[in-house]
Order: sequence, then C-alpha cells, then structure tokens
Amino acid sequence: MRFDIATLFPEMCEAVVNSSIIGRGIRAGKLEVHCHQIRDYTTDKHRRTDLRLHGGGMGMLMMCQPIYDCWRAVSQQLGQKPYVIYLSPQGKVLTQAHARELKEKKNLFLLCGHYEGVDQRVLDEIVDEEVSIGDYVLTGGELGALVLVDCIGRMVEGVLPSEECFTEESHWNGLLEYPQYTHPVEWNGRRIPDILLTGDHGRIAQWRHEMSLKNTLLKRPDLLEKADLSQKDRWLIARMKADLAAERQAADGHGETDGSES
Repeated sequence: MRFDIATLFPEMCEAVVNSSIIGRGIRAGKLEVHCHQIRDYTTDKHRRTDLRLHGGGMGMLMMCQPIYDCWRAVSQQLGQKPYVIYLSPQGKVLTQAHARELKEKKNLFLLCGHYEGVDQRVLDEIVDEEVSIGDYVLTGGELGALVLVDCIGRMVEGVLPSEECFTEESHWNGLLEYPQYTHPVEWNGRRIPDILLTGDHGRIAQWRHEMSLKNTLLKRPDLLEKADLSQKDRWLIARMKADLAAERQAADGHGETDGSES
C-alpha cells in the first residue's frame, strides 16, 4: 500500500513514518510512504504557497496551483489518480471501521492544509473525502495524516506479525479491549486474575470477552448502542448494570446514620 503526503513540513512527517512499526513496514517493503513538499510545486518567484483571503479575515490561505500540481505529479507517477483525503476538522471523524475501509484503497494521497486552510476550488477539484481525527482544530493537517498512516498502515498484511495483533484490540469489533497483564503475578499487592493462570484457553477467551463488555460499559457505553451484540451479551450487560447499580447504592449508603444525636 502506498501513501503520498502533500505537506509544507515533509521533514516532520518523515521523522515519524520512518520510526517504529510503520518504519519497519516500509523497510520490509510492505508499505510505501512518500512525503512531498508542496512548496516545490509553486510557480511563484518567492516560493509562496499562500495568500490573503478574498473578502477579508485573518490569516493566509493555501493556493490551488501548488497543491494541484503536486497531486498531478503524483498521479502521473502512479499512472492513475490516487484516492485523495484532505485532513480537516470539517471531515468525517476517523473510526476503526472507516480505517478498515480505507485500507482497501491501493493509493492514498493525504493533503495537509495549514494556516487558514486550502482554497475551496482545489478541494472541489481533487478531493474524494475529508477526514478528521477529532472534534478539535490543529495548526495543520500533518498530525492527522500521520495518525491515518499509522492507523491504516499497521493493518496492512505483513506489517504486524499476525492479524490478531489488531483484530483483538479496542474498536475492532465495536468494543473496547479487555485488561491485559504480564509478569510478575503479584505487584504492589495487586494480583493477576487467577483465570489467566489456568491455561484453559476457552475459559480465558470467555473471561476476556466479558471484560471487554464491562470495559466498554464503564468507559464508552455509547459504543454498545452500535456494537453487534448477541442475546447473551445483552444479558451479561444487563447483569453488569444491575451489579454496578447495587455497588453504587451500597457505597452511597455506607457510613450513613439515622441523624439522631447521642
């Protein structure tokens, strides 16, 4: 799979993508990540890529021509038009499910805006979709592009040792991941759950699934509304809710008196 990042700060992107798991994926030939300096494509004698906004307002806006020529050069190199994503706070918020869909694209061209953003005309001309990594605003699209490369790239075959490295993680099946433990068995008076020491893989799998449901209920109950739950899952969640309610009621009543004075 190939990613092309169009940016004013390629050195920032290169430092990240050449590190850790994504870097190993690149060196193993499983991924390609190319960072393109948009400024190299400007026809302005001062190498400007941005100008003031028409209609007034603060800040500078990135111009159409350098971005378009960068995209066209990459398209010519590929021999086809890549799928173009503009990293924008106005875009669809990235989810694991969306990342899985994008992984099926052969080539992704990631456009990083800066300053006040990008002239709408070039967005209308080349962009297939806008993607956001959250409901907040950053100074540029580079961090969003790097998140996208990491989130998608790690799912490409051969980048991680096996599919289990990501299929059992949070959000893959709509739930959060179960708690995990390593050695020592006891630390600071806290012990690994005994079931994980039994070697009974069937019971361990069931425990992990139940803990995944509980984790999601406690931390992100909104995810349960969209998750593909079995009838047994729904029964377990109902039981967990009842247990939690009982625990809260017991905690609220702990230490209370009838208010009488001695």
